[in-house]
Amino acid sequence: MNPFKEKPAKMDSFFKSWQQLYVKPYDPREADPYTRARVILMNGTEYEAVWFTQQFQRHIEDNELRRALALSRRVEQQQQKVIAALKPAEETVLEHTIGYEQLAVDLTAGMAAREPDPMVKAALDFALLEDFDHLYRYADLLEQESGVRAEQLVGHYTEIMPGRPTIAEHRHPTDNVRFYIDNKTAHPLTKLHTAIITAAEQQTMNYYMNTCALYPTDVGRRLYQEIGLIEEQHVTQYGSLMDPRATMLECLLNHEYTECYLYYSCYMDETDAHIKRVWEEHFRQEVAHLHAAADLLKKYEKKDWQQVIPDGAFPELLKLHENVAYVRDILGSQAGYTSRLENYLPETQLPGDAPYFTFQRALNTPTEQTPTHFVIADYIAAHGRDYRWQTAEHPVAALRDRAQDNVSVGRERMM
Repeated sequence: MNPFKEKPAKMDSFFKSWQQLYVKPYDPREADPYTRARVILMNGTEYEAVWFTQQFQRHIEDNELRRALALSRRVEQQQQKVIAALKPAEETVLEHTIGYEQLAVDLTAGMAAREPDPMVKAALDFALLEDFDHLYRYADLLEQESGVRAEQLVGHYTEIMPGRPTIAEHRHPTDNVRFYIDNKTAHPLTKLHTAIITAAEQQTMNYYMNTCALYPTDVGRRLYQEIGLIEEQHVTQYGSLMDPRATMLECLLNHEYTECYLYYSCYMDETDAHIKRVWEEHFRQEVAHLHAAADLLKKYEKKDWQQVIPDGAFPELLKLHENVAYVRDILGSQAGYTSRLENYLPETQLPGDAPYFTFQRALNTPTEQTPTHFVIADYIAAHGRDYRWQTAEHPVAALRDRAQDNVSVGRERMM
């Protein structure tokens, strides 16, 4: 599939009525977990599209270009409204959060497993273990507060057990910035992966930032507050991978191409016939956006789209699937890792005066008050052991004890 070879429809033909915008949601009792995950993924993709063109228009003077961006942005807004309506009202905030974290785990693992750039793969593997731990923390809170067992929500596709303990994930801000890729030489998958994961993690960060103030229990508010800070680190990491030398119109073309790729991937992967039609319709709309972006690039920068995306044919499509073996492998070898500037290394190899330790002391003293630790300790106090769902023994010996939450893996020298 090459979206540049598809015939685009006219943008004005995409405007919808209220009845068309408020679509039928999926059935939370029947939906495949990856249908829920695709809805979350594409909601975040549309958020990114809207935010990008809003920032774009704030930095240009040409009102004709601004109007072109406003036209495509209104359609992107409609797409987001349709996707948001697919989430059923009866699905609670915390149940929806389980979907966010399952997406984070299986999207990241799936991309990391096929990522050709070692630097980008290392970034994906690194944050993967952190989102994996977040799933475990939220799942324990869900079971504690409502009796809902998260393994049912994730369809037994994704294990629920400790990853790199969230308490160990808090790093000095200067240690979350990475080297950026070169758009001119990067593999098409690498460019797509950096764009996709940045948008996905950005949506998660904002969701937790807002949920923190709205959640009804104090423990939950604290949990969203802490994990929201980690998601900010992830957005900093992933966003810093993107090539800052690209012009805004080149970025616009890449954004639209990424959306085409994702909608087509979702369409090919979707099992729900109703939602499959949504993905197909949105793909056709994004083809029009892509061609419009190519026209703008030609008009304002005198560049052909091939100068930005040499081969418009999609690479291997994105598929959401279980990644148990992959996650276990990375967990077994990198659970104790942290980062120092652009490098990943075991926490035990940091110098004693590393900013990591200064930041840890400021944030996680006393340890007992760290929300992600407290939520597990509270669950253990009530039930005798934590809540998990795993297919075999935990690959990290230090994380096997279900009667005590480990706060030393990844931060041993703090203990």
